[in-house]
Amino acid sequence: MNNALFVIAPYRHAGMWVFDDPNVGLVKEPFVSGIDTMIDRVVEAHKIADADRGFTLLFSAQPFPGYNVKLEWRRTEYGGNWYFSPDLQIEGWLCPALFRYFDSAPQELYAKAESQKR
Repeated sequence: MNNALFVIAPYRHAGMWVFDDPNVGLVKEPFVSGIDTMIDRVVEAHKIADADRGFTLLFSAQPFPGYNVKLEWRRTEYGGNWYFSPDLQIEGWLCPALFRYFDSAPQELYAKAESQKR
């Protein structure tokens, strides 16, 4: 893909954080193995109202103005990639859906979580 900055809208479904992105063929794609906990912490820290109903998550392999989460690549496993958040002091696994956005796993990921404009 040619985009430098991507946007998704995670929400809760069946007790899990998921997102849809019809542009890349994903529906109710879950966040698991620590990424879900990262989302919980970020949503709480940034006081995102009604996050369970959906919030905006911008992400990029490059830093951008206002990012509030940085992830550092650690290793591959089961076709996905483990990342560590120095700010949150937790590791999380991003599944192969990452490759719908990037040709290879970025060494760093930057993200910004914010309330959806309704």
